[in-house]
Amino acid sequence: MKLIQHYFPDLTEEQILQFKKLEDLYKDWNLKINVVSRKDIDELYLRHVLHSLGIAKVIRFKPDSNILDVGTGGGFPGIPLAILHPECQFHLVDSIAKKLKVVNEVVEGLGLTNVKTTHSRVEDIDEQFDFIVSRAVAAMPTFVHWVKGKIAKTSNHELKNGILYLKGGDLTEELEPYQTATIYNLEDYFKEEFFETKKVVHLPIKYRG
Repeated sequence: MKLIQHYFPDLTEEQILQFKKLEDLYKDWNLKINVVSRKDIDELYLRHVLHSLGIAKVIRFKPDSNILDVGTGGGFPGIPLAILHPECQFHLVDSIAKKLKVVNEVVEGLGLTNVKTTHSRVEDIDEQFDFIVSRAVAAMPTFVHWVKGKIAKTSNHELKNGILYLKGGDLTEELEPYQTATIYNLEDYFKEEFFETKKVVHLPIKYRG
């Protein structure tokens, strides 16, 4: 938890309390439904919470923004981002129902009112969003295909509407077709060894009416 406060010193008392509650909620639910590996649950704040918040080092979402989290799994990056942006709306989608059960319980336990979840494939979501976030659920060409037509027309941020993707390793080949993609190295923001190869990829997507 000290990690989170170190990198995000402007948290409100409520946000601090919500971030603190995360560990107990996940440890409790992970015993019933395994959504986080046992190794990772002991480093929840580093490997999941802070990693998710890497997106917030690249962009802070403006109030009333709509964010879609695709393949949220146990609620990452959506839940940490929703705690940090209480005035934005987050829609967390996963095709595995038992994972969303944990997400729903965590959301309720934290008292988050800006998160909704849907058990669905992302292709079946008929809405539009300012940004679509995810943690490496597929190669970029596949992901781009999944989210086609889901980006809102009006852009209100310095970064253009599109995808914010948490990925690791060498992305040269995967991103070759996407000349407009920007890679942000998380080691530029976080000093922990875990982030040495971790990145946020921003890929602007044009609105298609």
